[in-house]
Amino acid sequence: VQLQASGGGLVQAGGSLRLSCVASKVILSVYIRSVGWYRQAPGKQRELVATQARGSTNYADSVKGRFTISTDNAKNTVYLQMNSLKPDDTAVYYCNVRIGSSDYWGQGTQVTVSS
Repeated sequence: VQLQASGGGLVQAGGSLRLSCVASKVILSVYIRSVGWYRQAPGKQRELVATQARGSTNYADSVKGRFTISTDNAKNTVYLQMNSLKPDDTAVYYCNVRIGSSDYWGQGTQVTVSS
């Protein structure tokens, strides 16, 4: 399974972006344990942003109320809608799909929020 992330870019504080992550092939939902987005800022460890598992979502406290994770199974795509962006949201964003005991990662997409 290959994941292709896109949608990053440069945006002013308060703006919005929508990230997309497309899987290379159809993955039967029954095999997926979770899908999610993580991010890594310079000099920091990778951190969880949002995950979705069996219809339940989980968000980092720092993005609650601003970011929304969603999926479109017909398009094999996971989205991250990011609103009210802040400079602290600047990072490389990675999508993740967990199938069984295996983790699959996208290549990362840069999000830069200017003040």
